[in-house]
Amino acid sequence: MSIRKIGKVRVRRQAGAARDNILNAAEKVLLEEGPLALKLSEVAAAAGVANASVLHHFGSIDGLHAALMERMVAQLIADVMALGGEGGARGDQQEAVFQALFAVFEKRGAARLAAWLELTGEWRRMTHIREAVREVVLKRASFGDVTPKQAENLVLISVALAMGVGLFGRSLAELMGSPPGRTRAVAAEVLRAYVGVRE
Repeated sequence: MSIRKIGKVRVRRQAGAARDNILNAAEKVLLEEGPLALKLSEVAAAAGVANASVLHHFGSIDGLHAALMERMVAQLIADVMALGGEGGARGDQQEAVFQALFAVFEKRGAARLAAWLELTGEWRRMTHIREAVREVVLKRASFGDVTPKQAENLVLISVALAMGVGLFGRSLAELMGSPPGRTRAVAAEVLRAYVGVRE
């Protein structure tokens, strides 16, 4: 259980609520200041808890980084599964999934955090994501227009493109004198072409 002071009143939180509070604060820090600001003291201050509370719930700042990425990926997967289950034309659903993927990696800071986890080797902690991604692959293959291997390839290329767009798409477009959304638009065209012409 975590205790947080509000003025002179202490508020006790259950473990799950305390973890969520810290993760929410970490995500806010990530979005506003980037992954380099995801330090123990900054996250604890943003969450209104002691440094020891963050360590108690996550073991280390690296553990917090991995938990934050896992939560962001889990939310993305939940969104993708929901979009895939909606009615309407398959092309419209696929387009909605592509746009949701780009939005997460561009706007929620997932690309920067994922790159940070890759560079530090902490991505190895996120083993349970494998099963969640497998669920997306099987769901996509269940539509009958792609094999499981093609669905897996689609996930690989989609995430790789979204990561690239999220990390340096805007900067690259600017360097080339293109509008800020040009890299995302081109990446989406590549995905549409891949879905239309599969091996």
